[in-house]
Amino acid sequence: MTRPEVLDKEIVLNSKNYIVSKTDTKGVITYANDYFIEISGYTKKELIGTPHNIIRHPDMPKIVFKLMWDRIQSDQNIMALVKNLTKEGKFYWVVTEFEAKKDKLTNETVSYTAFRKAAPRDAIAKIIPIYKKLISLEEEGGMEESEKFLTKFLEDKNVSYDDFIDDLVKNKGLFKMCFIAMKKFFS
Repeated sequence: MTRPEVLDKEIVLNSKNYIVSKTDTKGVITYANDYFIEISGYTKKELIGTPHNIIRHPDMPKIVFKLMWDRIQSDQNIMALVKNLTKEGKFYWVVTEFEAKKDKLTNETVSYTAFRKAAPRDAIAKIIPIYKKLISLEEEGGMEESEKFLTKFLEDKNVSYDDFIDDLVKNKGLFKMCFIAMKKFFS
């Protein structure tokens, strides 16, 4: 499959800036911070009201998004390494974490907020071959095959998905504090 050259052009994010977006429970964007607008290449008007998968890069395995949606819809947090696509077809890597907002009266989820920051370069290098394998399996046998591989991969390492990602992105110290601060600021 031939890909446009622009898909191979990366935007390296400023590690001091954060991307924040909010969606409704169906994944439709309701808020985008200025840095998200700048990096994505879309205008605010183009983003608001659009499904968040507008920035989904074809190099991302479907199983990763299934895992993320399953978790956040079950009111569980998840952190993931994600390769996103800009309007111009460029890409950028982020570590993303989610938070559900609940209605105080009904306790039902009313929206999700995604907090993102630049992914560590070594984490990107380690996840690329795993994602390539997952995509290959999805092309051959569907998402079920990639899920089996991911499950076995984690079992062989004797880690949960969360522990694997935490270790990969070094989710501790200052890195972890940044996500905590983002959540407090944007909540």
